[in-house]
Amino acid sequence: MKLKYILIGLIAIALLNSCKSKKRAAEKNNKTKKEVILKQDESKVDEIISKQSTKSSFEISTVAYINKYKDIAMEEMKKYKIPASITLAQGILESRSGNSELTLKSNNHFGIKCHTGWSGKKVYHDDDSSGECFRKYKDPRTSFEDHSLFLVERKRYSKLFRLKPGDYEAWAQGLSEAGYATDRRYPAKLIGLIEKYDLHKFDTQVLGKPFEREIVKKGTDNSTKHIVVKGDTLYSISKKYGLTVDELKRLNGLTSNNIDIGQTLILK
Repeated sequence: MKLKYILIGLIAIALLNSCKSKKRAAEKNNKTKKEVILKQDESKVDEIISKQSTKSSFEISTVAYINKYKDIAMEEMKKYKIPASITLAQGILESRSGNSELTLKSNNHFGIKCHTGWSGKKVYHDDDSSGECFRKYKDPRTSFEDHSLFLVERKRYSKLFRLKPGDYEAWAQGLSEAGYATDRRYPAKLIGLIEKYDLHKFDTQVLGKPFEREIVKKGTDNSTKHIVVKGDTLYSISKKYGLTVDELKRLNGLTSNNIDIGQTLILK
């Protein structure tokens, strides 16, 4: 009888210890899961902060870039009739506001490749293909000057110089049509930069005209542009202005239906 009670007691103790062990294991697993979730949340916060910091840094460096090179861009406009706004927008876009690897090692602000006949210094950089040849300049001013000559001396850009002075929209479209860049959204990107940073005020300054900030009309038939707001889709915008989605994509060089809040879309 005593042996029976002893066996029952041992079994009870074993079961109790087993339950405690499982409880500790469960608590440990829960703690580990919480730590993983916490680390994931912290990682997301770090990612958001990093993106905001990058955006803020780009804004600051872009404004600094404009202030640094606006006078050179206006000088080039006086000599060669290329809108200062276009020159600055191309410089911002091609050089990432002076911070791209190519620009830092070569003073090349416009992504101009060597091409036949270039006898100056060269650097090699990965672009559309690996190890492509790009022009290297002694200073940024030389790059701006060569950018002007590059456009002036090539027949494919000749029609741009017959446009109305300071017509940055036509210039942006014309550069794309002439093959300056392979990105179909190139005109929209240039126009977006020009209007975001009011770069066309430098055109009016050279032309001796008063600067007027354009107010984009929304939802009217005679609008020429539309600023994307939350909830907009290409379909809703196309219906609002009596266009097809394909027409809207063609006007803005879009290859997908993705659009961003704050993006300026050309309607005509």
